Amino acid sequence: MRVISGTARGKKLVSLEGMQTRPTLDRVKEALFNILQFNIKGTKVLDLFSGSGALSIEALSRGAESAVLCDNSSEAITIINKNLEATRLQSKAQVINNDYLKILNKLKNESKKFDVVFLDPPYKTDYIFKSIEKIVEYDLLSKDGIIIAETDDENKIQKVKNIKNLEIYDKRKYGIVHIIFIRKG
Repeated sequence: MRVISGTARGKKLVSLEGMQTRPTLDRVKEALFNILQFNIKGTKVLDLFSGSGALSIEALSRGAESAVLCDNSSEAITIINKNLEATRLQSKAQVINNDYLKILNKLKNESKKFDVVFLDPPYKTDYIFKSIEKIVEYDLLSKDGIIIAETDDENKIQKVKNIKNLEIYDKRKYGIVHIIFIRKG
């Protein structure tokens, strides 16, 4: 796993060993950032289920203003901090080790707004739907903000369509991975 482009281009990133996390494949990450390429510079990013931090680190490397990287796993937080240090992007990042619902509540209480939200929760959970609901309820998206969610279950896409005031404006499939692009509707 590596940073594809920007100031940290080519830097290798470490990831967690074992089956607890599933890093976004480089080819999927590259395709995702090809879609977003002109919409990253100067953005505020939330990476709710960060794992290794690869998605938000890629965004920071490409010019995002700041990123909040969150994970419930202390092992993941250690890896995120190592990757931020290796890419020299730690000054633009805030790392939070907590449950995603507590993190979203904290961000609401701080009146945070994000331009890009990455959601790559564990596949066998309902976290994708619950986190999107809370992001909308807590009004954490900026006016033109987007949510980019990764899932292996097309049925979860249908559930997302039922959330008021949101629209799926693009979706892509890479093997078993579905990438859903969501904005205020």
